[in-house]
Amino acid sequence: MKLKHLATAAAFVAAVAATALTPANAETFRLSHNTNDTTTWQKGAEKFNELLKAGSNDEMEVRIFPNAQLTGGDQMKQAEMVGRGALDFVVTSAINVTPLVPEMAVFSLPYLYTDYDDVDATTSGKPGERMTEILAKKGIVVLAWGENGFREVTNNVHPIKAPADLKGLKMRVAGPMYIDVMNALGANPQQMQWTETFSALQQGVVDGQENPIGAVIIPQRVYEVQKYITPWHYSYDPIFIGVSQKLWDSWDAEKQAMVRDAAEQAMTYQKQITREDTAKGLEFLKEKGMEVYEPSAEEIDAFRQATKPAFDTWAEKVGPDLVSLFQETISAGEKPAN
Repeated sequence: MKLKHLATAAAFVAAVAATALTPANAETFRLSHNTNDTTTWQKGAEKFNELLKAGSNDEMEVRIFPNAQLTGGDQMKQAEMVGRGALDFVVTSAINVTPLVPEMAVFSLPYLYTDYDDVDATTSGKPGERMTEILAKKGIVVLAWGENGFREVTNNVHPIKAPADLKGLKMRVAGPMYIDVMNALGANPQQMQWTETFSALQQGVVDGQENPIGAVIIPQRVYEVQKYITPWHYSYDPIFIGVSQKLWDSWDAEKQAMVRDAAEQAMTYQKQITREDTAKGLEFLKEKGMEVYEPSAEEIDAFRQATKPAFDTWAEKVGPDLVSLFQETISAGEKPAN
């Protein structure tokens, strides 16, 4: 508890210090995200602030609030607050927005994607445009897509090699769709805020969790409280920088273009470092004492078949037409324009 208070006090001092260094004529905006200040989410937000200040000649900047501080630790509430103008900017992942926009779960349907080419075809293509339109109806302007990554499973009980290995395990999950996925695998899912997860793993309240390696597992030191990891690539989760529609509409076209350009550059950088950290992540985790089990194609297919009921349930919830758009884009092998 003392550490928590110290962290809160440190964040307050940092915010005050940042305000003191802000030019008198600068506009300062608040940006919220729900991971800690060591993650690529934070680095992407910092790059956005750097580019925003440069593009505006120090007339605009953002104060970054990690760990969902502005929403009392509730990672699901951030997007809703941006949508109604109570927050200026958010960096969050698709799965965190599903309570507000259920269609966002389409990105994370189990085994929708096989690789980064599939991912980039959707976020930079027509599916990404469609999701931007859907979020706009909730008062959120998507400025750019970044990366949380492929979600991998960790636990403290035994290696996970087959669906049966998840039976009975208490698994922390981020949202409703993952509850259905874990139920399909025979696990005991526990929906929990990320800010509570590390201590829950440490104390054995839950046995395991699932998250991307480069964006979360390594920078959040999950390896300190988990023994086994299986890179099964079962679900993908993008992040995005979003801005309040009310704030966006208050700017002229020139300022909007500058802000969007800063966001796009920042997320390109964030995606790059996330993928770099992921590529070298398994070796790092081995060095930290984790046991890595890399499943074969046949074993991956067993997980795919076991999670098919959850896929079908959520495909119906998000809309068959939307799912078809994603699947057709992936099948066509459409690549990003850049």
